[in-house]
Order: sequence, then structure tokens, then C-alpha cells
Amino acid sequence: MSEKKVQEELKESVHKVWLAGLGAVALTEEKGSEFFKGLVERGESYKIKMPGEEQLKDVKEKLTGARDKAKKRAGSTFDKVEEKLDEAVSAAMRRLGVPSRDEIATLTKRVEELTRVVEQLRPAPGKKDPAKKTAEVN
Repeated sequence: MSEKKVQEELKESVHKVWLAGLGAVALTEEKGSEFFKGLVERGESYKIKMPGEEQLKDVKEKLTGARDKAKKRAGSTFDKVEEKLDEAVSAAMRRLGVPSRDEIATLTKRVEELTRVVEQLRPAPGKKDPAKKTAEVN
């Protein structure tokens, strides 16, 4: 598979995940509006049954609970969308051969170890390299 085709597939996958996220937001907004409308309708019928101050207190408590529940649902939806987007991007990057953060960290550590070994093998300044000395004698 050519790199250009893989890039196009990645672009298409990311676009679909983005659209799914927008769809989740729209659905949450739509269901939240329907839920709120239903609360208002129930509140209207409840209004007749209760005296004023108690009625307001009760409605406020119910609305607060409904708001908290809607926030929790929206947060959960966004978390799921974010997780799916992360998974899709990670999978696409693996297909493209892009190393992961852990792989880069491992390689960096190994390069640092090799650099230390090379530094230890270098002769100190002012001293002749034993390999050069042997070459000069021969």
C-alpha cells in the first residue's frame, strides 16, 4: 500500500471520528432540550398542586438534579468520543510506521547509553590513542 493511500485513509478515518464526535454533541444537545422541555411540562402540572415557595424549592432541586445528570451524560459522551479519536489516531500512526512515545523513549535511552560507552572509549586529551601508537610502530 502506498504511503499516499495510507495518508488518505488516515485523513478519512480522522474525519469520520470527528464527525462522530459532532454527532454525539448534537444528540446530547437534542436529548437535553427534550428532557428540559419535559421537565417544564411536568412543572406546569405540578405548579397547580403546590403552594408557591415550596413549589419553587422543589422545582429548583429537581432542575439541579436534572442539570447534574445531563452534565454527567455529556461528559461521559465526550470522554468516549475522545477515547475513540485517540484510538483511531494511534492505529493510523501505527499503520504509517510512526514510533510510539514508549519506543522513542527506549531509543533515546539506548542512544544515551551508547554515547556514554563511546565517551569512555575515547582517549583523554593529551594522551595518545593506543591504537594509533601501535599503528605507528608497525
